[in-house]
Amino acid sequence: MEEANLLNQTSLVAYFRLRGLSVNQKVQMAVFSMFLIFYVLTLIGNILIVITIIYDRRLHTPMYFFLSNLSFIDVCHSTVTVPKMLIDTWSEEKLISFDACVTQMFFLHLFACTEIFLLTVMAYDRYVAICKPLQYLIVMNWKVCVLLAVALWTGGTIHSIALTSLTVKLPYCGPDEIDNFFCDVPQMIKLACTDTHIIEILIVSNSGLISVVCFVVLVVSYAVILVSLRQQISEGRRKALSTCAAHLTVVTLFLGHCIFIYSRPSTSLPEDKVVSVFFTAVTPLLNPIIYTLRNEDMKSALNKLMGRKDRKEEK
Repeated sequence: MEEANLLNQTSLVAYFRLRGLSVNQKVQMAVFSMFLIFYVLTLIGNILIVITIIYDRRLHTPMYFFLSNLSFIDVCHSTVTVPKMLIDTWSEEKLISFDACVTQMFFLHLFACTEIFLLTVMAYDRYVAICKPLQYLIVMNWKVCVLLAVALWTGGTIHSIALTSLTVKLPYCGPDEIDNFFCDVPQMIKLACTDTHIIEILIVSNSGLISVVCFVVLVVSYAVILVSLRQQISEGRRKALSTCAAHLTVVTLFLGHCIFIYSRPSTSLPEDKVVSVFFTAVTPLLNPIIYTLRNEDMKSALNKLMGRKDRKEEK
C-alpha cells in the first residue's frame, strides 16, 4: 500500500520544464549555432575514427580497440543531451516528460560512467605498453581486451541502474523546473517532495567516489609511466609522452566535471551550466581532435582512408 501511494505521488508530475542556458533569444540562437556545429563535428570526427580503426589493420591493437570504444561512447554521450537541447531552443516551454527525463538520465550516466572506466583501462594499457613492453602482447591479448570491455560496460550499466533507481523512487509532486538543459540527478532530486539528504550522500558515495578513485588511479598510473620514461631513449620517450599527454588532457576535462558536480551536495552554483556544456558538447568533440592530431599512426590511417596516400606508399 505504501509503495502504491509513493508511485501515485511520483506520477503527479508528468512533465518537467528545462530552464536551458539562457532566456535571451539572441543568446539562445548563438548557443544553438554553437551546439549544432559542435554536435556535427563530434559525429563526423568520432565516427571517422571508428571507421578508420576498423578499416586499417595496422590499428587493430588494444590501444585503438579502446579508442574506438571511446569514440563510440562520445557519439552516444553527446546524442543523449544535445539533440534535445537543439530542439528546445525553438520551444518556449522546453518540456520533457517524466519517462523521457528518467531515460535521458539513465543513458547519460551509463555512457559517462563507462567512459570513466574506459579511461582507467586505457591508462592501464599505456602502463603495460610503456613499462612492460616485452610482456604487452601477452598481458593485453584480445581475450583480455574483450573481457575488460565487457566489464567496463557492465560496470557502467550497474552504476546507472542504481543511480536512476534512487532518483525514480522519490516522490515528485510540486516544483517542475530543472535548472539545466538536460535531466541529471543533482537537479532532479532537488524537486522531490521529501528529504533527500540520504540520497545525496549515496550519490556522492557512488558517482563522486567512482570519479575521485578513478582519477587518483589515473594520476598514479601516469606518474609511474613518466618515471619509467626517464630511462628510455629520446624518440620512444617523445612518442610515449605525446600519447600520455593526450590521455591526461581527456582525463582532466572529463573527470574534472564529474568530480565538480557529483562530489558535493546538490547545491546549484553559477559554474554548473558552463561545466555541463564542456561535459556534454565540448569534451566529445575534443577527443577525436586530441587523439588524431597528436597521433602519427592515426593521421596516416586517416590519409589512407581518404585516398590521400603518400607517394612512397603509392610506389
